[in-house]
Amino acid sequence: MATQNIVQTVARTLAEEMARDERVVVLGEDVGKRGGVFLATEGLFDRFGPDRVIDTPLAEAAILGAAVGMAVHGLRPVAEIQFADYVFPGFDQLVSQAAKLRYRSGGGFTAPMVVRMPSGGGVAGGHHHSQNPETHFVHTPGLQVVYPSTPTDVKGLLKSAVRGEDPVVFMEPKRLYRAIKEDVPDDPDFVVPIGKGVVRRQGDDVVLISYGASMFETLKAADALAEQGISADVVDLRSLLPWDEDLVLERVARVGRVVVISEAPRTGSFASEVAATIAEEALDLLEAPPVRVTGFDVPYPYAQDRTYLPGPDRILHAVQRVLDY
Repeated sequence: MATQNIVQTVARTLAEEMARDERVVVLGEDVGKRGGVFLATEGLFDRFGPDRVIDTPLAEAAILGAAVGMAVHGLRPVAEIQFADYVFPGFDQLVSQAAKLRYRSGGGFTAPMVVRMPSGGGVAGGHHHSQNPETHFVHTPGLQVVYPSTPTDVKGLLKSAVRGEDPVVFMEPKRLYRAIKEDVPDDPDFVVPIGKGVVRRQGDDVVLISYGASMFETLKAADALAEQGISADVVDLRSLLPWDEDLVLERVARVGRVVVISEAPRTGSFASEVAATIAEEALDLLEAPPVRVTGFDVPYPYAQDRTYLPGPDRILHAVQRVLDY
């Protein structure tokens, strides 16, 4: 095993997949000689050359449109959107074309492509470099959406995404890019199945459910709860479309109290989907209504960056609400 952070894991995983399968190509703004704005494609250009590591114009519609064409014609493109906030000029190519291709062709064509996008706040990026647009894509049948929180899961899920037959929106928690390190399996065929969550911590008093960068804050909240003698069960969804409904319902049914945490704005958030599913499927087993801790229904702020994010204090307050109910 090698000890590495998330951004190193992205680069090394892409290198492994490009060496394994010559159909895998990388494209995006500055992904070539520069290695990407976050260095997540560092070294790929020198190793695989300009035909497989393609610098593109500043045109997300062109990046995603080209990726769809490549995928239809037998390649396996991995497109980088420099910040998730900039995906919207190419939104139609992704949700109207790539996502619908298998269905509209009756299974005759697929779009095996991955769209990587650094996502989330906490880096003083303001409203154009801090958004979490996952709900836009989760609402689109035909896409798969993943949002890992650890280097190991980044490797396993990225490999599953590259090797799959359907388009995958691969959201990366950029504020965790270099914040955490862990031993990542060396196995070049190590994969994490898309659609399977994981229990990060076992507890009996409350279930905390999150994903992406918010998982880091959720685990800090669980540590603070432990100091108060409160035992938290922590579930990392990892995948949002599909998501591990069975795991969530099993953990919630056992404990009866749940808090769902997400950085995205509250209205229509994926946290809302999880909370609604719990209320619909496990209402009789709950000891308190599900509570959401999310971002706010405002443009992502610059000066109030940390206030906007669902940090440990807000999570602890929500836990107290469900315990006192």
